[in-house]
Amino acid sequence: MPLHLSFTPHQLQFKFDARTSRGAMRSHQVYYLLLHDSDNPGVTGIGECAPLPGLSIDARPDLKTRLQNLADEIEAEQLSKEGLWQLLNSDVLLDWPSVRFGLETALLDLQNGGKKVLYDNSFSQGKTGIPINGLIWMGEKDFMQEQIRKKLAEGYTCLKLKIGSLDFATELDLLHQIREVAGPDELTIRVDANGAFAPDEAFRKLERLARYSLHSIEQPIRQGQAEHMQQLCAYTPIPIALDEELIGVPQTAKQTELLEFIRPQYIILKPTLVGGLQASADWITLAHKKGIGWWMTSALESNIGLNAISQFTANYPITMPQGLGTGQLYHNNIASPLQIDKGWLWYSNSNWATLPADE
Repeated sequence: MPLHLSFTPHQLQFKFDARTSRGAMRSHQVYYLLLHDSDNPGVTGIGECAPLPGLSIDARPDLKTRLQNLADEIEAEQLSKEGLWQLLNSDVLLDWPSVRFGLETALLDLQNGGKKVLYDNSFSQGKTGIPINGLIWMGEKDFMQEQIRKKLAEGYTCLKLKIGSLDFATELDLLHQIREVAGPDELTIRVDANGAFAPDEAFRKLERLARYSLHSIEQPIRQGQAEHMQQLCAYTPIPIALDEELIGVPQTAKQTELLEFIRPQYIILKPTLVGGLQASADWITLAHKKGIGWWMTSALESNIGLNAISQFTANYPITMPQGLGTGQLYHNNIASPLQIDKGWLWYSNSNWATLPADE
């Protein structure tokens, strides 16, 4: 039966300046997509469109116009659920990955009764949790040390440090201090350079980082330098995970070509950036075929998007911590049943808060 799409904006406010090597963020503009079925107007499916400026290919000034045009198209063509799935599986939204993710998850929610339970699995039933890494944001040394102490006290057994903005010697000193407190048998450490290393210095920096028994490094050099990345992955002393490298590569043939050429040890999947849950599943299938490991990461969505990604992730056998702990970063997140306990993400029986009014 005909569907109706509307959307409401919400500006998420960070509790602190969230810094990466690309700069600092103080707020994050997102849009909640509300999908209704004319035959059942009391049920609403909710998804989140949350592109990241400077990173998402659809963080564009005309995003709001594209959302309105999409709502108009669904109305004019009187699309049913089946028709909307066909649209999602077409090439129409390939250049709008965050829109695709928001619409896909809104449709999944609508099909399952609008209760924000997109998948009926042990996670959404509250029976099992998902291990996650504790995220240490860039900042001055004292700020990063404070975060590290807090995460260790909270029981995390895997920490991920953003690196690339401080002096490299200072960052090595932070890693040294962590290892003095907890060895590799007690604590897994990941680092994320967000492409901060220059190709001609990357290998030397990887050699120095390797002294601290790191699990992996994300995107040591900027994306789009395939030959340099291929050489690093071939000879690296630390397993390399591709992150930004996967953005803007929606076609299976190009994805296959990328993985076969670079041959990374891991890939990191952010559904908002790669085009949704099905797109992430396609990457996972390719990775499995090539013996490449993977984990899932949220991309600063609110709890609406984080909930969808977490439930999707729980459909897979999870063998390592996931990057799903970003919901606590905001002053004005949507209250949800998602809770973190000793480095594990859980779905409790608490109720969801209502969405904010149009801002």
